[in-house]
Amino acid sequence: MSREHRRCLIIGSGPAGYTAAIYASRANLSPLLYEGLQPGGQLTQTTEVENFPGYPQGVTGTALIQDLRLQAERFGTEIRSGLATAVDLSKAPYLVTFSDGKEVEADTVIISTGATAKYLGLPDEEKYAGMGVSACATCDGFFYRGKKVAVVGGGDTACEEALYLASLASHVYMIVRKNYLRASDIMRQRVEANPKITILYEHNTVGLYGEEGVEGAHLIKRKGEPDEEQVDLAIDGFFLAIGHHPNSELFAPYIDTDEVGYILTEGATPRTKVPGVFAAGDVADPFYRQAITAAASGCKAALEAERYLGEHGL
Repeated sequence: MSREHRRCLIIGSGPAGYTAAIYASRANLSPLLYEGLQPGGQLTQTTEVENFPGYPQGVTGTALIQDLRLQAERFGTEIRSGLATAVDLSKAPYLVTFSDGKEVEADTVIISTGATAKYLGLPDEEKYAGMGVSACATCDGFFYRGKKVAVVGGGDTACEEALYLASLASHVYMIVRKNYLRASDIMRQRVEANPKITILYEHNTVGLYGEEGVEGAHLIKRKGEPDEEQVDLAIDGFFLAIGHHPNSELFAPYIDTDEVGYILTEGATPRTKVPGVFAAGDVADPFYRQAITAAASGCKAALEAERYLGEHGL
């Protein structure tokens, strides 16, 4: 297994990783970026992006990521395909092993491995991906103005998504597996008070249907009970709000995370508790999870890496 040394290593792509690469390469840090299993991250699963600055007519998620990638390459970023399989952040320079058989010693490391939205595991979720199925109401809700949509989940996130969608859609159904909302009282009250939101308690989604996209959901009410009932719900959009899983397991032995797994950083900075190791994007953001905020955090991580290298004469 070959080993090499780098001043700046970026693990993961997407808006955070590529923006970090743009700034790091312009600062002559000669960054090396490994794209991971899903080059471009969650954004590549989004058909149309209308809220990223600089694209007045909108842009597909894939095209946006490609533009960021080309910009990073233009300034000299070396981009490789591969997944980080092992790390040692116990001492500097930090050692990372990748699936392509390379070991990289790095003076600074930017972790931008993102987060993965949780899905129900239905085949139809993949079938209708980008055709009515979404895991981000803020990203895609605009396309459902005046239409009927459903939100799956019963926690605070699901309530927030439902309330946001209610400002755009004609009606919002919340599909809740239990007979109560797990959300905080204030969020529950807001949802219950909104005339455009209907909460379907004790309902499980078992499938979706539609010709050119989602036209409805197959539900089972009170599944497993004597009065079990099959229900077809006509909707145009199906939003998952059952949480995200930050891709941070590999680094958890060395850095602090919250109870879910999001990397904890120092205040508003991307600094982790390990000097020279920074976190950017959704892997450290349980709140906003937007392409633009991920890009901004990637910028900050690169600036911090440049400052760290300068202060340590590296």
